[in-house]
Amino acid sequence: MKILVIGKGGREHALAHACSKSALCDRLYMAPGNPGMAKLGTCVDISDGDVEGLVSFAKEKMIDLTIVGPEATLSKGVVDAFQKEGLKIFGPTKAATQVESSKDFAKKIMAKYHIPTASYQTFDRYEDAVAYVKEKGAPIVIKEDGLKAGKGVTVAQKISEALEALEVAFSQPGNKVVIEECLVGFEFSLICLVHNDQVVPLEIAQDHKCVNDGDTGPNTGGMGSYSPVKKITKEIIQNTMDTVMVPMAKAMMSEGVPFTGFLYGGLMLTKQGVKVIEFNARFGDPEAEVILPRLQSDFVQAILDVMDNKEVSLTWSDKVSHGVVMASTNYPASSTKGSLIEGVDQSDALIYHMGTKEEDGKLMTDGGRVLMVVTLEDTLEEAFAHTYREVKKIHCKDLFYRHDIGKKDM
Repeated sequence: MKILVIGKGGREHALAHACSKSALCDRLYMAPGNPGMAKLGTCVDISDGDVEGLVSFAKEKMIDLTIVGPEATLSKGVVDAFQKEGLKIFGPTKAATQVESSKDFAKKIMAKYHIPTASYQTFDRYEDAVAYVKEKGAPIVIKEDGLKAGKGVTVAQKISEALEALEVAFSQPGNKVVIEECLVGFEFSLICLVHNDQVVPLEIAQDHKCVNDGDTGPNTGGMGSYSPVKKITKEIIQNTMDTVMVPMAKAMMSEGVPFTGFLYGGLMLTKQGVKVIEFNARFGDPEAEVILPRLQSDFVQAILDVMDNKEVSLTWSDKVSHGVVMASTNYPASSTKGSLIEGVDQSDALIYHMGTKEEDGKLMTDGGRVLMVVTLEDTLEEAFAHTYREVKKIHCKDLFYRHDIGKKDM
């Protein structure tokens, strides 16, 4: 098969890596790809936002299966465009992508179908939102409605922080804000392969959203993750499938927006049970980088079987995978471009490129999150120690990382 992976980040590197190991994969293309992905197949100079260009390329090369990484590409209707041309593509339509591209859309469905989540209100007027925050008090969660690349969320411990977040949100014309109660508990991610009402769970992971050690500082796209998660038992996972993931897939069918693709549940184990923090319409990043290396089944075959409504049985390594993101100084406020990265070739870890470029044969930074270093060991403790040994082999004056990824489960 000829396979196309759309995207250029760490998630797409992990997707491409999984595809490259498939017995079904004869040719692998990535648009636009990155320097790490270039070692797996052919990078194509087409932006992941150029829907027309992607369709043309897929038709020209007679691509058998396309897998979409970024949510921004999905929200532009790339799946609709491919399907219109009779091209096989794994991802949700533009309408179904609203489960991520509009937090208000997702919350309305959860409320209607009794899917457990934080209580909320949606506001399109600044004054009303301010009054609500003052009435409810802190801690409280402020979420901008649209796509924010894993950011745009403020967990405000003080009313002043919430009001500041509202000022930023409503400085953009037409913005809506979802204001939620602050859930307390243990966070985890469950991603499923979905086609209509068929929902196949992958292994779980835990992401670390806050930029600094101890879960402090602003939210990011994710600073590291690990899989599996000891505190989340098989019983909890089954309960989550029964109360959250399967009901959401069925609810979307009932609403006339059936979902195909990776349905991501960002979840919180609270004293009242599992509740939804958010849904995403694509594979998590950095979760993909620790979940997919543990998959022993054929990834491409699993996707095809889901799309054909066939039974899917996945096998997983018992190893624990652990990954640390190396990000640009001042991320998430700003990113770094053009700083030299050295030592990547000295590492025996899996290294996924998130925001890199090559210049004159040298590896440079080219984004907010730059690299993710992943190791697999028998225990989380062993993987934790191994990953941080490998991180220290990589040198760049403009990169930093958290030192406590996975500590909460050790």
